[in-house]
Parts: sequence; structure tokens; C-alpha cells
Amino acid sequence: MSDKTLSDNNTTPETEKESSSKARSYVASVDNVDEHIKDLQNKKNCASIVFPSVNGNHSGDSQIEIGNAEVEYIDSENLRDLEDIESCLKTLLAGLGSKDWVTVCNALNNVRRISIFHREALLDILGDVITFVVKSLKSPRSAVCKTAIMTSADIFRAYNNIIIDFLDPLLVQLLLKSSQDKRFVCEAAERALISMTTWISPTSLLPKLQPHLKNRNPRIRAKASMCFSRSVPRLGAEGIEAYGIDKLIQVAASQLSDQLPESREAARTLLLELQNVYEKFHDPMPASVSEQREPGSWENFCQSKLSPLSAQAVLRVTSIAREGLVS
Repeated sequence: MSDKTLSDNNTTPETEKESSSKARSYVASVDNVDEHIKDLQNKKNCASIVFPSVNGNHSGDSQIEIGNAEVEYIDSENLRDLEDIESCLKTLLAGLGSKDWVTVCNALNNVRRISIFHREALLDILGDVITFVVKSLKSPRSAVCKTAIMTSADIFRAYNNIIIDFLDPLLVQLLLKSSQDKRFVCEAAERALISMTTWISPTSLLPKLQPHLKNRNPRIRAKASMCFSRSVPRLGAEGIEAYGIDKLIQVAASQLSDQLPESREAARTLLLELQNVYEKFHDPMPASVSEQREPGSWENFCQSKLSPLSAQAVLRVTSIAREGLVS
């Protein structure tokens, strides 16, 4: 074979070189675009994330769309038990304190699972767990915040009065979250507050709520007033009498002139409850039957315990309600 032939076989035509060069350039360009898109997705947090179980297996319990997309959460009845409770407990506090928000959400859901399926397992570290839950409630990331709110509701249901010594910071954050404008967080916090008033004894809860009735934020006052109004009837008639109707009527009267209608409505509901209990023990003769009020009447009771203006407002509310029932 001649040298010329060898030279021809080893030489790539110019058109093939250009074509090869363009192909490499196109591939590099595509790779760069893909990397750029991935960077943008990471920066905007627009990925779809499925939380794994504590053992690393994808359970499919929860899927969260980050960013502006809709977020799905796990309802308590849909939570599944842990496969390895011991391993979970060893890493639980570390997970709750992690700087990675996905890890934190996963740990919060595990707190919920343990509260539901292994209640006693958390008792020794319950204070530390609640401290981390409060920290998560303060998170600016909505997914962490709402998961912490749902965790709070499950803790109330599982531990009742056991958490009363740790309740104050938790209560403050739930009142704040229930008062904010972000609707899905607000609604979750309201459900958690209902869980709190359902599962924690009113004798323990009412003193915790009372300072918040004077909060400078009218929304917080309204949420606290609604919780207070829900808790009092759980005392029962005898419990209300023992707690002190005179103390409770002063609280209700102060909320009757509050700025927000939610506070005023909660106060009206509470006053009617107090009137019914008072008349059960002190005033068996209803106002429509008795022409002259006896010393132990509801009217005299209000006038003896409240300022003239407050007594007048309370009597107006309770008399209108009674007239509506009679008619």
C-alpha cells in the first residue's frame, strides 16, 4: 500500500471534523443547560420530596411539593407504626435538632408516630422533644412549621396533663400561628388549640390561658378567649362553682367589649354558661317568672361582682339570650 493511501486513510475530512466538533459542542451545551436547570431547581426548592421512614425505606406516608406548589401532610389516622422504635429513639433528638429541614420534618413525624403507637417511650425525653417542637414552630419554612403544629396536636392527645409544665412556650407559638395570615398554617394551629382544650384538664389549662387574654395583639386575645370559652364548660357545673363563678364572670365581662368579634362571641357563650350554672345553684326561679329579684339572683350577683357598666353589658347579653329562648 502506498504512502499516499495510508495518508488518505488516516486523514479525517474537514467536513467530518466540523461535524464532530459541532456534536461535541452541542452535547456540552445540553449538559450545561441540564446542570443550570438543576441549580435553579435547587435554589428555588421546587423539587418533589418523599420522606423516608426512620429505617430508610420510603413509606410513601407523605409527599411535599416545595416552593409555591401545594403541600400534602399526613393526618394522624394515616400514620403508620415504626419498624424499629429503638433505632428511632437513638437518633430522634439529633434529627429534631438537624439543620436539614427534611430531616427535621421526618423526625417530627416520628415523634407523632411514637406518641400514637409507643406513648411511654417518649416520657423520659418529653421535655426535650417539646423544646425542639417549639423551635420548629418558629421556623420560617412552612413545611416545618405546619408539621410541628400537627405534632403538637398529637402530643396533646397522647400526654394530656403530663405536658402542663412544658406548655407555656408551646401555647405562645400556637396562639401566634393561629393568628397569622397564612391560612393553611392558621387552620392547622386552630385545630391544635382545639386538641389542647379537648385533652388538657381545664383546671390546669385555664390559668395558662388567662394571661393571653390581655395580650396587646387583638388576634391573640381572640384565640385565647375562644380557648378559654371552650375549656370552662368541661369543668362541669360543680367544677365551675368550685373554680369560682365570680372569677370567671370577670374574665368574660372583660372580653365582652374586646376589639374583635371572635372575642366578644366567645365571651357571650361563656356568660350564658355561667348564668345557667349560677341559676342551678343559686337562683332556681327564672327572670321571666320572678317579678322582684331576690338577693341571690343573677342580676344582683353581676352587680355585686362587676362595675356598673360591665354588669349592665353582661345582663343585656344574658337577658337577650333568655328572651330568645323563651320566644
